[in-house]
Amino acid sequence: MKFKSILGIALLSTFLFSCGEDKKEPIEQTKEFSYNVEQFADIKILRYKIPGWENLSLKEQKLVYYLTEAGLAGRDIMWDQNYRHNLAIRKALENIYTNYSGDKTTDNWKAFEVYLKRVWFSNGIHHHYSNDKLKPEFDRGYLNTLLAETNTKLDGMAFDAIFNDKDLKKVNQGKGVDNVAMSAVNFYGPNVTNEDVETFYAAKKSQNPDRPLSFGLNSQLVKENGELKERVYKSGGLYGSAIDEITKWLEKAKSVAENEAQGNAIGLLIEYYKTGDLQTWDDYNVAWTAATEGNVDYINSFIEVYNDPLGYRGSYETIVQINDFDMSQKMAVLSENAQWFEDNSPLMDEHKKDSVVGVTYKVVTVAGEAGDASPSTPIGVNLPNANWIRKEVGSKSVSLGNIINAYNNAGSTGRLKEFVHDKEELELEEEYGQVADKLHTALHEVIGHASGQLNLGVGETKETLKNYASTLEEGRADLVGLYYLYSPKLQELGLVDDWEKVGKAAFDGYIRNGLMTQLIRLNLGDDVEEAHMRNRQWVSAWAYEKGKADNVIEKVTRDGKTYFNINDYEKLHDLFGQLLRETQRIKSEGDYAAVETLVEGYGVKVDQAIHAEVLERNKQFTSAPYSGFVNPVLVPEMDDNGEITAIKVTQPDGFPEQMLEYSKTYSFLPTKN
Repeated sequence: MKFKSILGIALLSTFLFSCGEDKKEPIEQTKEFSYNVEQFADIKILRYKIPGWENLSLKEQKLVYYLTEAGLAGRDIMWDQNYRHNLAIRKALENIYTNYSGDKTTDNWKAFEVYLKRVWFSNGIHHHYSNDKLKPEFDRGYLNTLLAETNTKLDGMAFDAIFNDKDLKKVNQGKGVDNVAMSAVNFYGPNVTNEDVETFYAAKKSQNPDRPLSFGLNSQLVKENGELKERVYKSGGLYGSAIDEITKWLEKAKSVAENEAQGNAIGLLIEYYKTGDLQTWDDYNVAWTAATEGNVDYINSFIEVYNDPLGYRGSYETIVQINDFDMSQKMAVLSENAQWFEDNSPLMDEHKKDSVVGVTYKVVTVAGEAGDASPSTPIGVNLPNANWIRKEVGSKSVSLGNIINAYNNAGSTGRLKEFVHDKEELELEEEYGQVADKLHTALHEVIGHASGQLNLGVGETKETLKNYASTLEEGRADLVGLYYLYSPKLQELGLVDDWEKVGKAAFDGYIRNGLMTQLIRLNLGDDVEEAHMRNRQWVSAWAYEKGKADNVIEKVTRDGKTYFNINDYEKLHDLFGQLLRETQRIKSEGDYAAVETLVEGYGVKVDQAIHAEVLERNKQFTSAPYSGFVNPVLVPEMDDNGEITAIKVTQPDGFPEQMLEYSKTYSFLPTKN
């Protein structure tokens, strides 16, 4: 599971950035560093450092380099998964961008540049967060002119997809619609329906029901001659040419593994890519979860299911990471006390785990990302996702320390002052907001996703809760974090100096974001679609409504502006506990009717008056609401025998330059797959 920006990062992502696009020489890590790259539309691009790189041995640097190359080799898979026309569209737009010699001062050309950058950022023509199709601010005629003047071809369906009203949502989570048929994501053939998917997988049985296989995770489901068929992602199968490149680099990584356990895990990942066998996938995840020693780790393959409206199919994603030993040691106390948190949670006793095993938590330094993790990145990850592996073996939780640090160092907080209720709330956020945010990430990943268990005989969450599975799970993990953020246990463990003030800052930030500030990401009139945004709203709105009788959260109007002020933190803490108990019950029992009522009742519809007000108040700020990153470039230096003697960290010239270089170097798929 991914942890997207929830508390402070949601505000940190509102900072002001410079928009300069002048071409620069590659920036070495040792030189003066600027986190800001450029801003366009609703996006700002940042850089991140790789601190501690020089402390790695050459062998460890090689491992990072090989794993990073393996990740980038599969980059185009994500593009094709997002939409069937994405690769053809990207190829055409990039050819225009690099070859057009006409007037580049016109509004049309500037609109073309912005559209291409938005497509790059989203790995396709649908917005990375809202899932809406991106709308170009140039017309068909202008694009036809550009195509003709650069001798570029774009077939009719792909060309039309840019402008027409089809495939408007990459992922459609709406109630009362056929979510699969109405979603443009390329996990399913054009004639496949919700009923087809549910019927197809209901017929599949795992050899061991207590260890169910992740059916559908690594395939596309299509209908051929009326018969449903899986196209499996593997060598020789769907995406095989890119997968062969991935495994080539993974073989190199295995040759420099830090230890036997790590090498064995990489070997199983290679076998999985070659065969597409889901039992091998589980064997790999067990081995990967147990391989906790060493300085270097990674996430690689078809993992998160947020982009599947029914939660079966995994998006391609890679993150290569270096352990931050100092911060990991400080935060290890959470995983060491995981059983205490489970035993003292407000869950029903039958929903608690008797033994929370194998939970590891590390703060890591990201060295490279690709696929669904780039350019828009999570700030925390907890894997594997299989419930039975979590229960029997454990899980790995990581916080992406240098990514969070880049957010923290990229600007200032004007928007925060606009939406806080009073001076006390502002001071709490400024003094304790960052530590509250880091702890929420840790608690969400380490304790939240590892907590609770399904009732005996209840199916996997994707089967029982269907299109609401992802938002329920993210909200449940959020609630675990919120419940324990307002607890003296954190101070007892030495994690905070003042648990009450940290908890208050956390509660203030969550309610402020869930009920107001995250709305800057939506167009007026839109419903909330994205799983994390939904969960922040339904958690906040439920708590607000249930606390009305005691005025726990007060809606305040002052000078024509709305604020939400928490009057009773103790009672809000209790409300979060009640909701956590209920969300775990829903998951444990597979109660679809209850999750539908919860999400649709509190998480989807937006108060239009407040939304309009938020958008109006936000107009004074020029910074974009979404952030992402260019990746550092690892440059190997060779001797006369072709052996790597050193690997230098540099920064790309800019965002377009990196995107074009990636397309040039890592395009291993045809435009139609």
